[in-house]
Amino acid sequence: MTLLLQDRDDRGVVTLTLNRPQAFNALSEAMLTALGEAVGALAEDNSVRAVVLGASGKAFCAGHDLKEMRAEPSLAYYERLFEQCTKVMLSVQRLPVPVIARVHGLATAAGCQLVAMCDLAVASDDARFAVSGVNVGLFCATPAVALSRNVPRKAAFEMLVTGEFVSAEQARALGLVNRVAPAEGLDDEIEALVSSIVAKPRVAVAMGKALFYRQIDVDIESGYADAGTTMACNMMDPAALEGVQAFIDKRPPAWSASGGH
Repeated sequence: MTLLLQDRDDRGVVTLTLNRPQAFNALSEAMLTALGEAVGALAEDNSVRAVVLGASGKAFCAGHDLKEMRAEPSLAYYERLFEQCTKVMLSVQRLPVPVIARVHGLATAAGCQLVAMCDLAVASDDARFAVSGVNVGLFCATPAVALSRNVPRKAAFEMLVTGEFVSAEQARALGLVNRVAPAEGLDDEIEALVSSIVAKPRVAVAMGKALFYRQIDVDIESGYADAGTTMACNMMDPAALEGVQAFIDKRPPAWSASGGH
C-alpha cells in the first residue's frame, strides 16, 4: 500500500493524503519519511500554489505509531524518531505555499501537532482533537510546541495535562482550525479557501508566509524591521507593481494564470 497519495490539479494545487487507514494514519517511521520526501520535493517546485493535507479512512491521524515505538525501547531510537518528526513538521511550515489541513475524524497527539503546523485548517463538524499522550503516561511535549503557538496557553495546557478531546467547534473557537463544515461540505469549504489563495500572486504569498513565521518569534522592533524590508522587496516585484497600478486604474490586475511572477 502506498503510504502517501499525491494528486495535483491544473492550478498547481497539490493534495497529499495520509494512507494508513487501518492504523488511523499513525505516523510510523515510513510514513514520516514519505511525508518528508514529498514536502521536500514540493518545496523545490515553483508551479505549486497550495497544498491540501488530508487522510483516508475514518481518522485524520492518531499520532505516532505506539506499537512501533514500544518495540524498540532505546533512548537513541526515540531521540532519532522525534528529531525526524520535528524536521517533517518544520518542513510543512517552511513550504513557500499555504498548507491546509483537511481534518475529519480524530486528530490526536502528533496528529493534532500536524494540524497545528499547517498554515490553515478546515475540519468536518464531527472531527475531534486531543493531545492525549498523558493518558498513557507520555506527555505530548513535541505537540505542545505547535499547539501552544496556535491556542491560548491555558487552553493548551489543559488539553496537554488532561488528554481530553475538544470538538471541531471548540477547536475553531480556540484558533486551532479556521473553519468547520458538515462532512459532506468539507471539500467545498476547502475549495473556497484554496480558490481565494490561488487567485493571489504566488510571490506575495510566499514572501508573506516566510515573514509571518519569522516575525512571530522575535521582539516587535525586529519584527517590524524585517516586515518593512519584506514589503519593500515585495513592492519591487512586477506582480505587486501591476496590482497597484490596476487599483489606480480601477481595473482587475493582469496577473498570469500562475498567480503572478
